[in-house]
Amino acid sequence: MTLPVQVRPTESAGRRALWLAVTAVVMTLVLPLAGVVMAIFALVTSIRAIPALRSVPKPVGTAVAGIVLSAGALLVSTGVTAMQFYFGDELAAYTECGKGAGTVSAQNECVERLERAMEKKMPFVQPGQLQFPFPP
Repeated sequence: MTLPVQVRPTESAGRRALWLAVTAVVMTLVLPLAGVVMAIFALVTSIRAIPALRSVPKPVGTAVAGIVLSAGALLVSTGVTAMQFYFGDELAAYTECGKGAGTVSAQNECVERLERAMEKKMPFVQPGQLQFPFPP
C-alpha cells in the first residue's frame, strides 16, 4: 500500500504562481478591469514564490514565467481599461445606436458615428483617418 505524495506549500508555489498568471491573462481577455486585479495578485504571488522556491532546492522557472505572464496581463488590462474609461461616452452612444439599427446600413452608420466621435477625442488623428476593420 502506497501513501499519496504530500506536496509542501513551498514546493507548489511556482505552479500556483503560474496558474494565477494564466488566470490573469484569461480575465484580461474576458473582463479587463477584473484582469487588472487578478494580474496584480498573480504578480505579487509570483514574486513571493521565488524566495520560497530558493529556500528548498527547486527551480524558479515557473515563478519567473508567472511574473512575465502577469506583468503582460497587467499592462494589457490596464491599457484596455483606461481606453474604456476614456471612450466611455462614445462607446455608450454606439451601444444605444446599435440597439436601434435594424439594417446593415444603419449598423454601418453607427460604426461611422463611433469613429468620428473617437477622432474628436484623439487630437493626433486626422478626421476620416480612423477606420475599424470590423465593427466593435
